[in-house]
Amino acid sequence: MQPENLLDLVKKQGIKNAEVYQVESYSRPICFSANRLKQIESSQVSGVALRLWRDNKPGLALAYGEFTADDLIAKALAVSDLNDPEEIFLNGTNNLIYSNDDGNSKRFVDQDKKIIKEGGDAIASILDLYPEAIVNLDVEWERETTTLINTQGLYCQQKDISQSASVGLELVREEDFLGIYDGEYSHGHIDLSRIIESVLRRLEWAEKNVAVKTGKFPVLFTPNAVVTLWDTVTEALNGKYILDKSSPWSESLGKVVISPCLTLKQQPDLKPYDCPFDDEGSMTQNLTLIEAGVLKNFYTDKKTASKLGISNTGNGFRTGLGAYPSPDLVNLVISEGNKSFPEIVKNMDHGIIVDQILGGGADISGDFSFNIDLGYLVHNGKIQGRIKDTMLAGNVYQCLQKVNAIASDIVWSGACYTPSIVVDNISVVSDS
Repeated sequence: MQPENLLDLVKKQGIKNAEVYQVESYSRPICFSANRLKQIESSQVSGVALRLWRDNKPGLALAYGEFTADDLIAKALAVSDLNDPEEIFLNGTNNLIYSNDDGNSKRFVDQDKKIIKEGGDAIASILDLYPEAIVNLDVEWERETTTLINTQGLYCQQKDISQSASVGLELVREEDFLGIYDGEYSHGHIDLSRIIESVLRRLEWAEKNVAVKTGKFPVLFTPNAVVTLWDTVTEALNGKYILDKSSPWSESLGKVVISPCLTLKQQPDLKPYDCPFDDEGSMTQNLTLIEAGVLKNFYTDKKTASKLGISNTGNGFRTGLGAYPSPDLVNLVISEGNKSFPEIVKNMDHGIIVDQILGGGADISGDFSFNIDLGYLVHNGKIQGRIKDTMLAGNVYQCLQKVNAIASDIVWSGACYTPSIVVDNISVVSDS
């Protein structure tokens, strides 16, 4: 059923405030497991979420695949009866239609043989150097259409076509286990050789294990690892946590909160994670969050902005089809420095590089105790080898006040565009 038809049926039941959110996707993953092609499959998913208000009471119901409109409406109304009245925030007449699907989706369709050959060649290039390695590789292309309409005349639609690739390499030598993981997401065809080159470089650094003493050292976080710190910062900038005072920066607008060498922005137009509107139908916008260490802005959805008495930033996103919109960032960008990664390493007298972290990050308090999954010792400007049984302890906000170098190696790590950074004097605890 088309979203417009569902909304018409809702209106016929006397509901004046409602929205329909629909996601349709088709994907084709090709999976290699343990060095061999495992499977090729196709997946088609269609889901719809109906949110309505009766007597200002919200109700949300969702369905996947084929569904009966009357049943979905009845479920949403039943949920509405259980909730308390609330202020309604719906965007009015707006027509936002975007697409990065230029009709040339054939660049992915019917490319199975090509992808299989590229995947097999990529795995072979690793096995030539490390025949004992176990390599898992996934390549997937996806076409997705997101549509949002409401009773106030809003119509938003985005069509997106993309390819993603991920590589996982595992080595077991006696009782020593090493896992290295990397990936890429793009609107175009992905060159697997770039991912393989990155994996092999890190594997070379980990050729031998070295000991590191417990103490306080400079720590170089690669883009893969530093995103763990940015996750905590993202929470602290969330208007929802500013509102309930759980963010340590609730009263810090206009104040220096992190190192002056750091500038953080939201840039929703950057590909490949470009996002023109949020899940409330508000336009996303470029937003300077922190400039030269000074807190400039928070991000909000419509409800949070109203309660804070500030302008909505267009950051109301759903964590899933059955969730209500809440504040979330899109395309967090950290300004890069002017020194290359090798130059940064060369300037380190004694310290460690952290590339992969085990477990989750810090909560909004910022306190952390990270187990290092993949890290290296640096001495006299050279990488000495891999460190094991080592952890970091400290506080994210305090660490970000001690950043003394930013590399120029800015890359995407998920939807975060970040360079490597060096933090002075982090507590390093080692069992080696």
